Amino acid sequence: MSTPVLDDIDRRIVVATQDGLELVREPYRAVARRVGIDEAEVRRRLAAMQARGVIRRIGAVPNHYALGYLANGMTVWDVPDDRVRELGRRLGGLGFVSHCYHRPRHLPDWPFNLFAMVHGRDRATVQGHVAGMAALMEDVERGHRVLYSTRILKKTGLRLAA
Repeated sequence: MSTPVLDDIDRRIVVATQDGLELVREPYRAVARRVGIDEAEVRRRLAAMQARGVIRRIGAVPNHYALGYLANGMTVWDVPDDRVRELGRRLGGLGFVSHCYHRPRHLPDWPFNLFAMVHGRDRATVQGHVAGMAALMEDVERGHRVLYSTRILKKTGLRLAA
């Protein structure tokens, strides 16, 4: 696989957007002004960079604490390996789950292979969500835990120098 190459304009777009889009009515137009090209070209280039795998996604990264979601817990589940994809899609589709993914087990101490981040305003709400998640597992889950966040650990990706 070849390493993606950024031309000068692509690089300027990445630098202009890596700290987030401006909170304005037309954020891509603001990027275009900053980079010195038109808005359509910004959109075309972002789509092309995403198609090439240079960028993975464009999305909001909320601070759940600032939004009042004070009980944020990573749920970890021990489920059959051949059901991880199916169960992950099921959990990932829940409105209170922000992300869900498969991770390797580290036996014998860590049997969990499915992770899902759950958000709630308090721990009782999260526990209610977790009980509902367990019910969705159709009795195939073999154990789970909730690991509550105490602070935000990472909200940024790789940064390019201007």
